Amino acid sequence: MAITKEKKQSIVADFSNIVADAKSIAFVQFDKLTVANSIALRRALRANGVGYKVGKKTLLKRVLAEKGYEGEIPDLPGEIAVAYSEDPLAPIREIYEFQKSNQGIVTLVGGVFEGSYKNKDEIMVIATIPPLQTLRGMFVNIINSPRQRFVIALDQIAQKA
Repeated sequence: MAITKEKKQSIVADFSNIVADAKSIAFVQFDKLTVANSIALRRALRANGVGYKVGKKTLLKRVLAEKGYEGEIPDLPGEIAVAYSEDPLAPIREIYEFQKSNQGIVTLVGGVFEGSYKNKDEIMVIATIPPLQTLRGMFVNIINSPRQRFVIALDQIAQKA
């Protein structure tokens, strides 16, 4: 069934608002997405401040071309939705987490990160970046490690004496 011109204009306006406000956008291919899975996905995304919108690829590509991101838009096979947020990592990470738990239902096929298009491989690398709290913990551990080894060495010397 064809979409009316007014409905297309509404979809383009929605995508334009998404592109204007979002720090990053994840392109999500969905296949065999049941209503229950769709509701679960949308709830998980909403709980983390991520929006989700399904629309025609031609309309999405038109809006993305107007925005003028760097690089070339990745291949968008099948049915495509966009996940977006003001947090640069949130949409990519949340879709990746849902993808891991529901194999074959949703797939990251690319996205927009820091003003340029990213293909599937690049977006998967971004998706596996640990959360900020984990990165801080890793950093503290790296800083603390030499001191800890020095204290252990001193303790070994003290035990021999």
